[in-house]
Amino acid sequence: MTSKEIVYNTLSGKNKGRTARQLWYLPWAEMYHCEELTNIRTSFPSDILNIGAALKEKAATSGDPHEIGTYTDEWGCVYLNRHRGIIGEVKQPLVIGEEWEDADRVHIPEEWLSFDTDKVNGDIAKNVPDKFILSGHCPRPFERLQFIRGTENLYIDLMLQPAGFLAFKEKLHDFYCRLLKKWAQTDVDGLMIMDDWGSQSALLINPVIWEQLFAPMYRDYIEIAHKAGKKIFMHSDGYTLDIIPRLIDLGLDAINAQLFCMNIDDLKQYRGKITFWGEIDRQRLLPNGTPQDIRNAVKLVYDNLYDNGHCIAQCEFGPGANPANVYEVFHEWDVLTKK
Repeated sequence: MTSKEIVYNTLSGKNKGRTARQLWYLPWAEMYHCEELTNIRTSFPSDILNIGAALKEKAATSGDPHEIGTYTDEWGCVYLNRHRGIIGEVKQPLVIGEEWEDADRVHIPEEWLSFDTDKVNGDIAKNVPDKFILSGHCPRPFERLQFIRGTENLYIDLMLQPAGFLAFKEKLHDFYCRLLKKWAQTDVDGLMIMDDWGSQSALLINPVIWEQLFAPMYRDYIEIAHKAGKKIFMHSDGYTLDIIPRLIDLGLDAINAQLFCMNIDDLKQYRGKITFWGEIDRQRLLPNGTPQDIRNAVKLVYDNLYDNGHCIAQCEFGPGANPANVYEVFHEWDVLTKK
Protein backbone atom coordinates (compact mmCIF):
# COMPACT_ATOMS: atom_id res chain seq x y z
CA MET A 1 0.00 0.00 0.00
CA THR A 2 1.36 3.44 -0.91
CA SER A 3 1.76 6.33 1.51
CA LYS A 4 -1.05 8.14 -0.29
CA GLU A 5 -3.41 5.21 0.25
CA ILE A 6 -2.42 4.91 3.92
CA VAL A 7 -3.21 8.59 4.51
CA TYR A 8 -6.58 8.46 2.76
CA ASN A 9 -7.50 5.33 4.74
CA THR A 10 -6.40 7.04 7.95
CA LEU A 11 -8.54 10.10 7.18
CA SER A 12 -11.60 8.00 6.37
CA GLY A 13 -11.35 5.63 9.33
CA LYS A 14 -10.75 2.62 7.09
CA ASN A 15 -7.18 1.90 8.06
CA LYS A 16 -6.38 -1.78 8.65
CA GLY A 17 -2.60 -1.45 8.97
CA ARG A 18 -0.17 1.06 10.41
CA THR A 19 -1.44 4.58 10.71
CA ALA A 20 -0.11 7.40 8.56
CA ARG A 21 2.95 9.20 9.86
CA GLN A 22 4.69 12.55 9.45
CA LEU A 23 7.76 13.96 11.18
CA TRP A 24 8.05 17.71 11.59
CA TYR A 25 11.52 19.03 12.27
CA LEU A 26 13.02 22.47 12.58
CA PRO A 27 16.42 23.49 11.19
CA TRP A 28 17.64 23.22 14.81
CA ALA A 29 17.36 19.42 14.53
CA GLU A 30 19.47 19.40 11.36
CA MET A 31 22.06 21.67 12.95
CA TYR A 32 22.47 19.82 16.23
CA HIS A 33 21.19 16.27 15.69
CA CYS A 34 21.78 15.56 12.01
CA GLU A 35 22.71 11.89 12.43
CA GLU A 36 19.77 11.09 14.71
CA LEU A 37 17.39 12.99 12.43
CA THR A 38 18.59 11.00 9.41
CA ASN A 39 18.04 7.75 11.34
CA ILE A 40 14.46 8.71 12.26
CA ARG A 41 13.62 9.77 8.72
CA THR A 42 15.10 6.56 7.32
CA SER A 43 13.42 4.30 9.86
CA PHE A 44 10.01 5.96 9.67
CA PRO A 45 9.59 7.71 6.29
CA SER A 46 6.86 10.34 6.29
CA ASP A 47 3.72 9.56 4.31
CA ILE A 48 2.80 13.25 4.13
CA LEU A 49 4.99 15.85 2.46
CA ASN A 50 4.64 19.57 1.80
CA ILE A 51 5.66 20.68 -1.66
CA GLY A 52 6.98 24.09 -2.54
CA ALA A 53 6.77 25.94 -5.82
CA ALA A 54 9.32 27.95 -7.76
CA LEU A 55 8.10 31.53 -8.08
CA LYS A 56 8.45 33.52 -11.28
CA GLU A 57 8.43 36.67 -9.14
CA LYS A 58 9.86 37.02 -5.66
CA ALA A 59 9.06 39.54 -2.96
CA ALA A 60 11.95 41.30 -1.29
CA THR A 61 13.27 39.72 1.91
CA SER A 62 16.45 40.20 3.90
CA GLY A 63 18.40 38.16 6.43
CA ASP A 64 18.19 34.48 7.35
CA PRO A 65 15.05 33.40 9.23
CA HIS A 66 16.92 30.70 11.16
CA GLU A 67 20.10 32.53 12.16
CA ILE A 68 20.75 34.98 15.00
CA GLY A 69 19.87 38.52 13.96
CA THR A 70 16.94 40.05 12.08
CA TYR A 71 14.94 38.75 9.17
CA THR A 72 12.43 40.69 7.05
CA ASP A 73 9.76 38.54 5.41
CA GLU A 74 7.75 38.99 2.21
CA TRP A 75 5.13 41.09 4.00
CA GLY A 76 7.69 43.53 5.43
CA CYS A 77 7.49 42.13 8.99
CA VAL A 78 10.82 42.13 10.84
CA TYR A 79 11.69 39.19 13.11
CA LEU A 80 14.28 39.31 15.87
CA ASN A 81 16.00 35.96 16.41
CA ARG A 82 18.23 35.14 19.37
CA HIS A 83 18.75 31.43 18.67
CA ARG A 84 19.96 29.44 15.66
CA GLY A 85 17.67 26.92 14.05
CA ILE A 86 14.31 28.53 14.79
CA ILE A 87 12.52 31.64 13.55
CA GLY A 88 12.34 34.68 15.79
CA GLU A 89 9.51 36.98 16.86
CA VAL A 90 8.12 40.20 15.42
CA LYS A 91 8.72 42.95 17.96
CA GLN A 92 7.67 46.10 16.07
CA PRO A 93 4.31 46.34 14.27
CA LEU A 94 4.05 47.67 10.74
CA VAL A 95 0.63 49.26 11.24
CA ILE A 96 0.46 51.66 14.16
CA GLY A 97 -2.43 53.98 13.24
CA GLU A 98 -5.55 53.46 15.35
CA GLU A 99 -7.71 53.42 12.22
CA TRP A 100 -5.22 51.39 10.16
CA GLU A 101 -4.63 54.45 8.01
CA ASP A 102 -1.05 53.30 7.43
CA ALA A 103 -2.01 49.79 6.24
CA ASP A 104 -0.33 50.49 2.92
CA ARG A 105 2.97 49.83 4.69
CA VAL A 106 2.13 46.13 4.40
CA HIS A 107 3.25 44.35 1.25
CA ILE A 108 0.78 41.61 0.39
CA PRO A 109 2.96 39.07 -1.44
CA GLU A 110 1.07 38.64 -4.68
CA GLU A 111 4.34 37.08 -5.88
CA TRP A 112 3.26 33.87 -4.11
CA LEU A 113 0.70 33.45 -6.90
CA SER A 114 3.34 33.49 -9.62
CA PHE A 115 4.09 29.76 -9.59
CA ASP A 116 3.44 27.45 -12.52
CA THR A 117 0.82 24.81 -11.68
CA ASP A 118 2.07 22.53 -14.44
CA LYS A 119 5.55 22.66 -12.93
CA VAL A 120 4.18 21.68 -9.51
CA ASN A 121 2.25 18.80 -11.07
CA GLY A 122 5.35 17.65 -12.90
CA ASP A 123 7.41 17.70 -9.71
CA ILE A 124 4.80 15.60 -7.92
CA ALA A 125 4.52 13.06 -10.73
CA LYS A 126 8.29 12.75 -11.10
CA ASN A 127 9.49 12.84 -7.49
CA VAL A 128 6.71 11.93 -5.04
CA PRO A 129 3.84 10.24 -6.89
CA ASP A 130 3.10 7.83 -4.03
CA LYS A 131 3.12 10.37 -1.19
CA PHE A 132 0.21 12.40 0.18
CA ILE A 133 1.11 15.98 -0.77
CA LEU A 134 0.08 19.15 1.04
CA SER A 135 0.32 22.62 -0.46
CA GLY A 136 3.35 24.77 0.28
CA HIS A 137 1.90 28.16 1.23
CA CYS A 138 -0.96 28.34 3.70
CA PRO A 139 -3.27 31.02 5.14
CA ARG A 140 -2.63 32.11 8.72
CA PRO A 141 -4.88 35.17 9.16
CA PHE A 142 -4.83 35.55 12.94
CA GLU A 143 -1.08 35.18 13.21
CA ARG A 144 -0.41 37.40 10.20
CA LEU A 145 -2.59 40.14 11.69
CA GLN A 146 -0.56 39.89 14.89
CA PHE A 147 2.73 40.17 12.98
CA ILE A 148 1.43 43.24 11.16
CA ARG A 149 -0.33 44.98 14.03
CA GLY A 150 1.25 43.65 17.25
CA THR A 151 -0.68 41.32 19.53
CA GLU A 152 -1.91 43.86 22.09
CA ASN A 153 -3.06 46.33 19.44
CA LEU A 154 -4.79 43.58 17.50
CA TYR A 155 -6.73 42.47 20.57
CA ILE A 156 -8.02 46.03 20.92
CA ASP A 157 -8.98 46.01 17.23
CA LEU A 158 -10.86 42.75 17.68
CA MET A 159 -13.01 44.41 20.32
CA LEU A 160 -13.46 47.87 18.74
CA GLN A 161 -13.41 46.67 15.12
CA PRO A 162 -12.44 49.94 13.43
CA ALA A 163 -13.39 50.19 9.76
CA GLY A 164 -9.75 50.22 8.61
CA PHE A 165 -9.06 46.97 10.41
CA LEU A 166 -12.11 45.24 8.95
CA ALA A 167 -11.23 46.46 5.46
CA PHE A 168 -7.68 45.13 5.72
CA LYS A 169 -8.91 41.82 7.12
CA GLU A 170 -11.08 41.39 4.03
CA LYS A 171 -8.17 42.30 1.77
CA LEU A 172 -6.01 39.72 3.55
CA HIS A 173 -8.73 37.11 3.30
CA ASP A 174 -9.20 37.75 -0.42
CA PHE A 175 -5.48 37.17 -0.98
CA TYR A 176 -5.52 33.94 1.00
CA CYS A 177 -8.57 32.68 -0.90
CA ARG A 178 -6.89 33.38 -4.24
CA LEU A 179 -3.73 31.65 -3.00
CA LEU A 180 -5.64 28.52 -1.99
CA LYS A 181 -7.59 28.48 -5.24
CA LYS A 182 -4.31 28.54 -7.17
CA TRP A 183 -2.95 25.65 -5.13
CA ALA A 184 -6.25 23.80 -5.58
CA GLN A 185 -5.56 23.78 -9.33
CA THR A 186 -2.51 21.57 -8.75
CA ASP A 187 -2.30 17.84 -8.10
CA VAL A 188 -1.71 18.21 -4.35
CA ASP A 189 -3.91 15.99 -2.20
CA GLY A 190 -4.60 18.58 0.44
CA LEU A 191 -4.43 22.25 1.33
CA MET A 192 -3.15 23.56 4.63
CA ILE A 193 -4.06 26.41 6.97
CA MET A 194 -2.59 27.42 10.31
CA ASP A 195 -3.09 29.78 13.24
CA ASP A 196 -1.99 29.42 16.85
CA TRP A 197 -5.23 29.97 18.75
CA GLY A 198 -4.46 28.76 22.23
CA SER A 199 -2.55 29.76 25.31
CA GLN A 200 -1.47 27.01 27.67
CA SER A 201 -4.95 26.63 29.13
CA ALA A 202 -7.48 28.73 27.19
CA LEU A 203 -8.34 30.20 23.83
CA LEU A 204 -6.50 33.47 23.18
CA ILE A 205 -9.67 35.38 22.33
CA ASN A 206 -13.33 35.12 23.24
CA PRO A 207 -14.91 32.26 21.25
CA VAL A 208 -17.76 34.59 20.31
CA ILE A 209 -15.30 36.94 18.58
CA TRP A 210 -13.61 33.95 16.95
CA GLU A 211 -16.97 32.81 15.57
CA GLN A 212 -17.84 36.26 14.29
CA LEU A 213 -14.56 37.22 12.64
CA PHE A 214 -12.59 34.08 11.87
CA ALA A 215 -14.96 31.12 11.47
CA PRO A 216 -16.28 32.57 8.17
CA MET A 217 -12.72 32.80 6.87
CA TYR A 218 -12.02 29.16 7.70
CA ARG A 219 -15.36 28.18 6.17
CA ASP A 220 -14.26 29.73 2.88
CA TYR A 221 -10.87 28.00 2.99
CA ILE A 222 -12.45 24.63 3.66
CA GLU A 223 -15.01 25.10 0.89
CA ILE A 224 -12.27 25.98 -1.59
CA ALA A 225 -10.49 22.74 -0.77
CA HIS A 226 -13.53 20.50 -0.88
CA LYS A 227 -14.94 21.99 -4.08
CA ALA A 228 -11.64 21.08 -5.73
CA GLY A 229 -11.73 17.55 -4.32
CA LYS A 230 -8.92 18.23 -1.84
CA LYS A 231 -8.56 17.49 1.85
CA ILE A 232 -7.71 20.35 4.19
CA PHE A 233 -5.44 20.22 7.25
CA MET A 234 -4.97 22.82 9.99
CA HIS A 235 -2.28 23.44 12.62
CA SER A 236 -2.98 25.33 15.82
CA ASP A 237 -0.87 25.45 18.99
CA GLY A 238 -2.14 25.68 22.55
CA TYR A 239 -5.51 24.96 24.11
CA THR A 240 -8.02 24.82 21.24
CA LEU A 241 -10.82 22.68 22.68
CA ASP A 242 -13.36 25.53 22.39
CA ILE A 243 -13.11 25.69 18.59
CA ILE A 244 -12.58 22.05 17.65
CA PRO A 245 -16.33 21.23 17.43
CA ARG A 246 -16.89 24.25 15.18
CA LEU A 247 -13.99 23.25 12.94
CA ILE A 248 -15.58 19.82 12.66
CA ASP A 249 -18.90 21.44 11.71
CA LEU A 250 -17.10 23.44 9.02
CA GLY A 251 -15.70 20.23 7.56
CA LEU A 252 -12.02 20.39 8.52
CA ASP A 253 -10.41 17.03 7.74
CA ALA A 254 -7.43 17.00 10.12
CA ILE A 255 -6.11 19.15 12.94
CA ASN A 256 -2.61 19.32 14.33
CA ALA A 257 -3.25 20.33 17.94
CA GLN A 258 -1.27 20.30 21.16
CA LEU A 259 -3.34 17.50 22.64
CA PHE A 260 -1.49 17.58 25.95
CA CYS A 261 -2.51 21.19 26.59
CA MET A 262 -6.02 19.76 26.89
CA ASN A 263 -7.70 16.88 28.68
CA ILE A 264 -7.71 13.81 26.45
CA ASP A 265 -11.02 12.80 28.03
CA ASP A 266 -12.54 16.04 26.72
CA LEU A 267 -11.23 15.31 23.23
CA LYS A 268 -12.48 11.73 23.20
CA GLN A 269 -16.00 12.83 22.20
CA TYR A 270 -14.57 13.90 18.80
CA ARG A 271 -13.03 10.52 18.07
CA GLY A 272 -13.85 9.52 14.50
CA LYS A 273 -15.27 12.96 13.68
CA ILE A 274 -11.95 14.54 12.72
CA THR A 275 -8.44 13.22 12.22
CA PHE A 276 -6.01 14.21 14.95
CA TRP A 277 -2.79 14.96 13.09
CA GLY A 278 -0.54 14.38 16.11
CA GLU A 279 0.93 15.49 18.34
CA ILE A 280 2.90 14.20 21.36
CA ASP A 281 3.81 16.65 24.13
CA ARG A 282 6.89 18.65 23.00
CA GLN A 283 6.89 20.87 26.08
CA ARG A 284 7.63 18.18 28.69
CA LEU A 285 7.72 14.64 27.33
CA LEU A 286 9.84 14.94 24.20
CA PRO A 287 12.61 16.85 26.06
CA ASN A 288 12.45 15.15 29.46
CA GLY A 289 10.29 12.02 29.31
CA THR A 290 11.54 8.47 29.67
CA PRO A 291 10.98 5.94 26.88
CA GLN A 292 8.12 4.51 28.93
CA ASP A 293 6.60 7.99 29.30
CA ILE A 294 6.61 8.30 25.51
CA ARG A 295 5.01 4.90 25.02
CA ASN A 296 2.36 5.75 27.60
CA ALA A 297 1.59 9.05 25.87
CA VAL A 298 1.20 7.44 22.45
CA LYS A 299 -0.96 4.70 23.99
CA LEU A 300 -3.15 7.36 25.65
CA VAL A 301 -3.79 9.03 22.29
CA TYR A 302 -4.32 5.68 20.57
CA ASP A 303 -6.80 4.39 23.18
CA ASN A 304 -8.89 7.55 23.21
CA LEU A 305 -8.70 9.04 19.71
CA TYR A 306 -7.78 6.27 17.27
CA ASP A 307 -10.75 4.84 15.34
CA ASN A 308 -9.49 2.59 12.54
CA GLY A 309 -7.52 5.68 11.63
CA HIS A 310 -8.39 9.30 12.40
CA CYS A 311 -4.96 9.61 14.09
CA ILE A 312 -1.73 10.46 12.30
CA ALA A 313 1.56 9.61 13.99
CA GLN A 314 3.16 13.04 14.17
CA CYS A 315 5.43 15.01 16.43
CA GLU A 316 7.85 17.91 16.12
CA PHE A 317 11.61 17.50 16.47
CA GLY A 318 12.42 20.96 17.73
CA PRO A 319 14.62 22.70 20.31
CA GLY A 320 15.21 20.61 23.41
CA ALA A 321 13.67 17.41 22.09
CA ASN A 322 15.49 14.18 22.92
CA PRO A 323 16.12 12.41 19.60
CA ALA A 324 15.55 9.02 21.24
CA ASN A 325 12.10 10.13 22.36
CA VAL A 326 11.18 11.34 18.88
CA TYR A 327 12.23 7.93 17.55
CA GLU A 328 10.15 6.20 20.23
CA VAL A 329 7.00 8.12 19.22
CA PHE A 330 7.01 6.62 15.73
CA HIS A 331 8.15 3.20 16.91
CA GLU A 332 5.28 2.96 19.38
CA TRP A 333 2.71 4.07 16.81
CA ASP A 334 3.94 1.28 14.53
CA VAL A 335 3.72 -1.23 17.37
CA LEU A 336 0.12 -0.24 18.15
CA THR A 337 -1.23 0.02 14.61
CA LYS A 338 0.61 -2.80 12.85
CA LYS A 339 -1.09 -5.40 15.05
